[in-house]
Amino acid sequence: MFIVNSYALAVVLCCVTMLCWGSWGNTQKLAAKSWRYELFYWDYVIGMVLFALLLAFTLGSFGKEGHPFLENISQISSQAFWSIVIGGVIFNASNILLSASISLAGMSVAFPVGVGLALVLGVVNNYREALRQGTDPGNVTLLAIGVALVVAAIVCNGIASAKKGGSEVSAKDQRKGIVLAVLAGLIMSFFSAFVMRAMDLSNFAEPAAGKATPYTAIVIFTLAVFASNFIINTIVMKKPFVGEPVALREYFKGDAKTHLVGMLGGAIWCLGTALSYITAEKAGAAISYALGQGAPMVAAIWGIFIWKEFKGARKGVGGLLTLMFVLFLTGLACIVAAR
Repeated sequence: MFIVNSYALAVVLCCVTMLCWGSWGNTQKLAAKSWRYELFYWDYVIGMVLFALLLAFTLGSFGKEGHPFLENISQISSQAFWSIVIGGVIFNASNILLSASISLAGMSVAFPVGVGLALVLGVVNNYREALRQGTDPGNVTLLAIGVALVVAAIVCNGIASAKKGGSEVSAKDQRKGIVLAVLAGLIMSFFSAFVMRAMDLSNFAEPAAGKATPYTAIVIFTLAVFASNFIINTIVMKKPFVGEPVALREYFKGDAKTHLVGMLGGAIWCLGTALSYITAEKAGAAISYALGQGAPMVAAIWGIFIWKEFKGARKGVGGLLTLMFVLFLTGLACIVAAR
Protein backbone atom coordinates (compact mmCIF):
# COMPACT_ATOMS: atom_id res chain seq x y z
CA MET A 1 0.00 0.00 0.00
CA PHE A 2 1.04 3.61 -0.40
CA ILE A 3 2.89 4.87 2.71
CA VAL A 4 4.37 8.34 3.33
CA ASN A 5 8.06 8.02 4.19
CA SER A 6 9.12 11.64 4.79
CA TYR A 7 7.91 14.60 6.84
CA ALA A 8 8.22 16.95 3.84
CA LEU A 9 5.84 14.82 1.75
CA ALA A 10 3.54 14.52 4.76
CA VAL A 11 3.31 18.32 5.04
CA VAL A 12 2.54 18.62 1.32
CA LEU A 13 -0.23 16.03 1.58
CA CYS A 14 -1.58 17.72 4.72
CA CYS A 15 -1.90 20.89 2.63
CA VAL A 16 -3.92 18.88 0.10
CA THR A 17 -6.11 17.79 3.02
CA MET A 18 -6.56 21.47 3.89
CA LEU A 19 -7.63 22.27 0.33
CA CYS A 20 -10.07 19.35 0.25
CA TRP A 21 -11.64 20.07 3.63
CA GLY A 22 -11.94 23.76 2.80
CA SER A 23 -13.42 23.24 -0.67
CA TRP A 24 -16.09 20.56 -0.39
CA GLY A 25 -18.56 23.18 0.85
CA ASN A 26 -18.59 24.67 -2.64
CA THR A 27 -20.54 21.66 -3.86
CA GLN A 28 -23.19 22.34 -1.21
CA LYS A 29 -23.37 25.97 -2.33
CA LEU A 30 -23.80 24.84 -5.94
CA ALA A 31 -26.50 22.32 -5.06
CA ALA A 32 -28.28 24.81 -2.77
CA LYS A 33 -29.57 26.73 -5.78
CA SER A 34 -32.25 24.06 -6.19
CA TRP A 35 -31.60 21.52 -3.41
CA ARG A 36 -32.02 21.47 0.36
CA TYR A 37 -28.80 20.74 2.27
CA GLU A 38 -30.49 17.77 3.99
CA LEU A 39 -30.96 16.15 0.56
CA PHE A 40 -27.49 17.16 -0.60
CA TYR A 41 -26.06 15.37 2.44
CA TRP A 42 -27.30 11.95 1.27
CA ASP A 43 -25.29 12.25 -1.93
CA TYR A 44 -22.37 13.61 0.08
CA VAL A 45 -22.10 10.51 2.28
CA ILE A 46 -22.58 8.17 -0.69
CA GLY A 47 -19.67 9.92 -2.41
CA MET A 48 -17.55 9.44 0.74
CA VAL A 49 -18.15 5.69 0.84
CA LEU A 50 -17.53 5.12 -2.87
CA PHE A 51 -14.28 7.09 -2.85
CA ALA A 52 -13.07 5.36 0.34
CA LEU A 53 -13.58 1.96 -1.31
CA LEU A 54 -11.76 3.18 -4.43
CA LEU A 55 -8.76 4.22 -2.31
CA ALA A 56 -8.80 0.96 -0.33
CA PHE A 57 -8.68 -1.24 -3.43
CA THR A 58 -6.02 0.87 -5.18
CA LEU A 59 -3.55 2.76 -2.96
CA GLY A 60 -4.50 0.57 -0.01
CA SER A 61 -3.89 -2.71 -1.82
CA PHE A 62 -1.06 -2.18 -4.32
CA GLY A 63 2.68 -2.01 -3.62
CA LYS A 64 5.19 -4.00 -1.60
CA GLU A 65 4.87 -2.11 1.73
CA GLY A 66 2.25 -2.68 4.37
CA HIS A 67 -0.79 -4.95 4.60
CA PRO A 68 -3.30 -4.94 1.71
CA PHE A 69 -6.77 -3.67 2.60
CA LEU A 70 -8.60 -7.02 2.65
CA GLU A 71 -5.84 -8.67 4.69
CA ASN A 72 -5.82 -5.84 7.22
CA ILE A 73 -9.58 -5.49 7.65
CA SER A 74 -9.92 -9.26 8.22
CA GLN A 75 -7.79 -9.08 11.38
CA ILE A 76 -8.89 -5.77 12.90
CA SER A 77 -9.93 -6.07 16.56
CA SER A 78 -13.44 -5.30 17.73
CA GLN A 79 -12.04 -2.54 19.95
CA ALA A 80 -10.39 -0.81 16.98
CA PHE A 81 -13.49 -1.35 14.82
CA TRP A 82 -15.87 0.25 17.29
CA SER A 83 -13.48 3.09 18.00
CA ILE A 84 -13.58 4.02 14.31
CA VAL A 85 -17.37 3.62 14.21
CA ILE A 86 -17.77 5.98 17.17
CA GLY A 87 -15.53 8.48 15.39
CA GLY A 88 -17.70 8.22 12.27
CA VAL A 89 -20.95 8.80 14.18
CA ILE A 90 -19.47 11.79 16.04
CA PHE A 91 -18.23 13.28 12.78
CA ASN A 92 -21.58 12.80 11.06
CA ALA A 93 -23.50 14.59 13.79
CA SER A 94 -21.05 17.50 13.75
CA ASN A 95 -20.85 17.74 9.96
CA ILE A 96 -24.63 17.90 9.57
CA LEU A 97 -24.61 20.82 12.01
CA LEU A 98 -21.82 22.42 9.96
CA SER A 99 -23.83 21.94 6.74
CA ALA A 100 -26.81 23.61 8.39
CA SER A 101 -24.55 26.47 9.47
CA ILE A 102 -23.21 26.88 5.90
CA SER A 103 -26.78 27.14 4.61
CA LEU A 104 -27.52 29.91 7.12
CA ALA A 105 -24.29 31.84 7.71
CA GLY A 106 -22.22 30.96 4.62
CA MET A 107 -18.82 29.29 4.18
CA SER A 108 -16.78 32.30 5.24
CA VAL A 109 -18.42 32.21 8.71
CA ALA A 110 -19.32 28.55 9.30
CA PHE A 111 -15.87 27.15 8.53
CA PRO A 112 -13.67 29.57 10.49
CA VAL A 113 -15.93 29.35 13.55
CA GLY A 114 -16.89 25.65 13.44
CA VAL A 115 -13.80 24.03 11.96
CA GLY A 116 -11.50 26.52 13.65
CA LEU A 117 -12.92 25.53 17.03
CA ALA A 118 -12.60 21.85 16.06
CA LEU A 119 -8.94 22.51 15.22
CA VAL A 120 -8.20 23.95 18.65
CA LEU A 121 -9.87 21.20 20.67
CA GLY A 122 -9.01 18.43 18.20
CA VAL A 123 -5.28 19.19 18.40
CA VAL A 124 -5.46 18.75 22.16
CA ASN A 125 -7.31 15.43 21.84
CA ASN A 126 -4.95 14.10 19.16
CA TYR A 127 -1.90 15.27 21.12
CA ARG A 128 -3.08 13.27 24.11
CA GLU A 129 -3.68 10.22 21.90
CA ALA A 130 -0.16 10.46 20.45
CA LEU A 131 1.28 10.61 23.96
CA ARG A 132 -0.85 7.62 24.98
CA GLN A 133 0.63 5.57 22.11
CA GLY A 134 4.15 6.72 22.94
CA THR A 135 4.76 8.56 19.64
CA ASP A 136 6.31 12.02 19.21
CA PRO A 137 3.44 14.55 19.08
CA GLY A 138 5.65 17.59 18.33
CA ASN A 139 6.81 20.65 20.25
CA VAL A 140 4.06 21.53 22.71
CA THR A 141 5.08 25.22 22.95
CA LEU A 142 4.88 25.83 19.21
CA LEU A 143 1.64 23.87 19.01
CA ALA A 144 0.17 25.98 21.81
CA ILE A 145 1.25 29.24 20.12
CA GLY A 146 -0.20 28.06 16.80
CA VAL A 147 -3.51 27.10 18.40
CA ALA A 148 -3.68 30.44 20.26
CA LEU A 149 -3.22 32.33 16.99
CA VAL A 150 -6.00 30.28 15.42
CA VAL A 151 -8.29 31.20 18.33
CA ALA A 152 -7.49 34.87 17.72
CA ALA A 153 -8.34 34.41 14.02
CA ILE A 154 -11.71 32.87 14.99
CA VAL A 155 -12.46 35.88 17.21
CA CYS A 156 -11.70 38.23 14.29
CA ASN A 157 -14.05 36.25 12.07
CA GLY A 158 -16.79 36.39 14.68
CA ILE A 159 -16.50 40.18 14.97
CA ALA A 160 -16.49 40.52 11.17
CA SER A 161 -19.55 38.30 10.80
CA ALA A 162 -21.43 40.55 13.24
CA LYS A 163 -20.84 43.42 10.82
CA LYS A 164 -21.79 41.40 7.77
CA GLY A 165 -24.34 43.05 5.52
CA GLY A 166 -26.13 42.54 2.24
CA SER A 167 -27.31 39.03 3.09
CA GLU A 168 -30.62 37.45 2.13
CA VAL A 169 -30.58 35.62 5.46
CA SER A 170 -32.15 37.34 8.47
CA ALA A 171 -30.03 38.45 11.44
CA LYS A 172 -31.80 35.80 13.55
CA ASP A 173 -30.84 33.02 11.15
CA GLN A 174 -27.28 34.40 10.95
CA ARG A 175 -27.01 34.07 14.72
CA LYS A 176 -28.48 30.58 14.56
CA GLY A 177 -25.88 29.69 11.93
CA ILE A 178 -23.06 30.82 14.22
CA VAL A 179 -24.48 28.85 17.17
CA LEU A 180 -24.70 25.74 14.97
CA ALA A 181 -21.10 26.29 13.85
CA VAL A 182 -19.94 26.43 17.49
CA LEU A 183 -21.82 23.22 18.32
CA ALA A 184 -20.39 21.56 15.22
CA GLY A 185 -16.86 22.53 16.23
CA LEU A 186 -17.26 21.27 19.80
CA ILE A 187 -18.52 17.87 18.62
CA MET A 188 -16.16 17.57 15.63
CA SER A 189 -13.07 17.98 17.81
CA PHE A 190 -13.50 14.43 19.18
CA PHE A 191 -13.88 12.29 16.06
CA SER A 192 -10.25 12.15 14.89
CA ALA A 193 -8.82 10.89 18.20
CA PHE A 194 -11.16 7.88 18.12
CA VAL A 195 -9.95 6.97 14.62
CA MET A 196 -6.27 7.52 15.50
CA ARG A 197 -6.73 5.22 18.51
CA ALA A 198 -7.57 2.36 16.15
CA MET A 199 -4.33 2.77 14.14
CA ASP A 200 -0.71 2.04 15.06
CA LEU A 201 0.69 5.55 14.69
CA SER A 202 4.28 4.36 15.01
CA ASN A 203 4.27 1.83 12.17
CA PHE A 204 1.80 1.79 9.27
CA ALA A 205 3.86 -0.77 7.29
CA GLU A 206 3.69 -3.38 10.07
CA PRO A 207 0.93 -2.30 12.44
CA ALA A 208 0.37 -4.13 15.71
CA ALA A 209 -2.09 -7.01 15.66
CA GLY A 210 -5.69 -5.84 15.57
CA LYS A 211 -4.82 -2.30 14.45
CA ALA A 212 -6.14 -0.70 11.26
CA THR A 213 -4.19 0.80 8.39
CA PRO A 214 -5.34 4.27 7.24
CA TYR A 215 -7.17 2.67 4.30
CA THR A 216 -9.10 0.27 6.51
CA ALA A 217 -9.90 3.12 8.88
CA ILE A 218 -11.33 5.38 6.16
CA VAL A 219 -13.59 2.60 4.81
CA ILE A 220 -15.02 1.70 8.23
CA PHE A 221 -15.32 5.39 9.08
CA THR A 222 -17.31 6.32 5.96
CA LEU A 223 -19.58 3.29 6.33
CA ALA A 224 -20.30 4.41 9.91
CA VAL A 225 -21.15 7.87 8.63
CA PHE A 226 -23.46 6.39 6.00
CA ALA A 227 -25.25 4.07 8.45
CA SER A 228 -25.71 6.78 11.10
CA ASN A 229 -27.09 9.12 8.47
CA PHE A 230 -30.31 7.09 8.38
CA ILE A 231 -30.91 8.20 11.97
CA ILE A 232 -29.28 11.62 12.28
CA ASN A 233 -30.20 13.12 8.91
CA THR A 234 -33.70 11.62 9.01
CA ILE A 235 -34.31 13.44 12.30
CA VAL A 236 -32.96 16.69 10.83
CA MET A 237 -35.20 16.30 7.78
CA LYS A 238 -38.26 15.94 10.01
CA LYS A 239 -37.13 18.69 12.43
CA PRO A 240 -35.08 21.07 10.24
CA PHE A 241 -33.09 23.96 11.71
CA VAL A 242 -34.68 26.28 9.16
CA GLY A 243 -37.57 25.90 6.72
CA GLU A 244 -40.25 23.24 6.41
CA PRO A 245 -39.72 19.50 6.98
CA VAL A 246 -38.53 17.64 3.89
CA ALA A 247 -39.55 14.10 2.93
CA LEU A 248 -37.08 11.46 1.77
CA ARG A 249 -39.07 10.97 -1.43
CA GLU A 250 -37.88 14.44 -2.51
CA TYR A 251 -34.38 12.98 -2.83
CA PHE A 252 -35.45 10.83 -5.77
CA LYS A 253 -36.75 13.87 -7.65
CA GLY A 254 -33.25 15.29 -8.06
CA ASP A 255 -31.57 15.11 -11.46
CA ALA A 256 -28.30 13.27 -12.15
CA LYS A 257 -26.24 16.49 -12.16
CA THR A 258 -27.45 17.48 -8.69
CA HIS A 259 -26.71 14.02 -7.28
CA LEU A 260 -23.25 13.96 -8.86
CA VAL A 261 -22.39 17.37 -7.37
CA GLY A 262 -23.18 16.03 -3.90
CA MET A 263 -21.15 12.87 -4.47
CA LEU A 264 -18.25 14.97 -5.70
CA GLY A 265 -18.37 16.90 -2.42
CA GLY A 266 -18.16 13.64 -0.47
CA ALA A 267 -15.28 12.39 -2.60
CA ILE A 268 -13.34 15.64 -2.08
CA TRP A 269 -13.82 15.43 1.68
CA CYS A 270 -12.89 11.73 1.73
CA LEU A 271 -9.64 12.34 -0.15
CA GLY A 272 -8.64 14.98 2.39
CA THR A 273 -9.49 12.76 5.34
CA ALA A 274 -7.68 9.74 3.94
CA LEU A 275 -4.55 11.85 3.44
CA SER A 276 -4.87 13.12 7.02
CA TYR A 277 -4.78 9.50 8.24
CA ILE A 278 -2.02 8.47 5.81
CA THR A 279 0.26 11.32 6.97
CA ALA A 280 -0.35 10.77 10.70
CA GLU A 281 2.66 8.45 11.08
CA LYS A 282 5.27 10.92 9.77
CA ALA A 283 3.62 14.21 10.71
CA GLY A 284 2.12 13.06 14.00
CA ALA A 285 -1.59 12.81 14.79
CA ALA A 286 -1.87 16.33 16.23
CA ILE A 287 0.00 18.06 13.40
CA SER A 288 -1.65 16.17 10.52
CA TYR A 289 -5.05 17.02 11.98
CA ALA A 290 -4.14 20.64 12.68
CA LEU A 291 -2.74 21.30 9.21
CA GLY A 292 -5.82 19.81 7.59
CA GLN A 293 -7.99 21.97 9.78
CA GLY A 294 -6.43 25.03 8.13
CA ALA A 295 -9.46 24.46 5.89
CA PRO A 296 -11.30 27.51 7.31
CA MET A 297 -8.90 29.80 5.47
CA VAL A 298 -9.54 27.99 2.21
CA ALA A 299 -13.30 28.12 2.81
CA ALA A 300 -13.11 31.79 3.78
CA ILE A 301 -11.32 32.57 0.51
CA TRP A 302 -14.06 30.80 -1.44
CA GLY A 303 -16.79 32.51 0.59
CA ILE A 304 -15.33 36.03 0.44
CA PHE A 305 -13.98 36.18 -3.11
CA ILE A 306 -16.13 33.70 -5.07
CA TRP A 307 -19.49 33.65 -3.29
CA LYS A 308 -19.27 37.32 -2.17
CA GLU A 309 -20.63 36.49 1.28
CA PHE A 310 -19.32 39.75 2.79
CA LYS A 311 -20.54 41.99 -0.02
CA GLY A 312 -22.06 45.14 1.44
CA ALA A 313 -20.45 44.62 4.86
CA ARG A 314 -19.89 47.62 7.11
CA LYS A 315 -16.66 49.61 7.33
CA GLY A 316 -13.75 47.88 9.05
CA VAL A 317 -14.70 44.36 8.03
CA GLY A 318 -11.95 44.20 5.39
CA GLY A 319 -9.28 44.90 8.02
CA LEU A 320 -10.68 42.25 10.36
CA LEU A 321 -10.72 39.65 7.58
CA THR A 322 -7.13 40.52 6.63
CA LEU A 323 -6.05 40.15 10.26
CA MET A 324 -7.91 36.84 10.43
CA PHE A 325 -5.93 35.48 7.46
CA VAL A 326 -2.61 36.68 8.90
CA LEU A 327 -3.28 35.14 12.31
CA PHE A 328 -4.49 31.87 10.86
CA LEU A 329 -1.55 31.47 8.48
CA THR A 330 0.96 32.38 11.20
CA GLY A 331 -0.68 29.85 13.51
CA LEU A 332 -0.43 27.14 10.87
CA ALA A 333 3.24 27.99 10.32
CA CYS A 334 3.89 27.45 14.05
CA ILE A 335 2.07 24.12 13.88
CA VAL A 336 4.28 22.98 10.96
CA ALA A 337 7.41 24.08 12.83
CA ALA A 338 6.30 22.10 15.89
CA ARG A 339 7.54 18.88 14.27
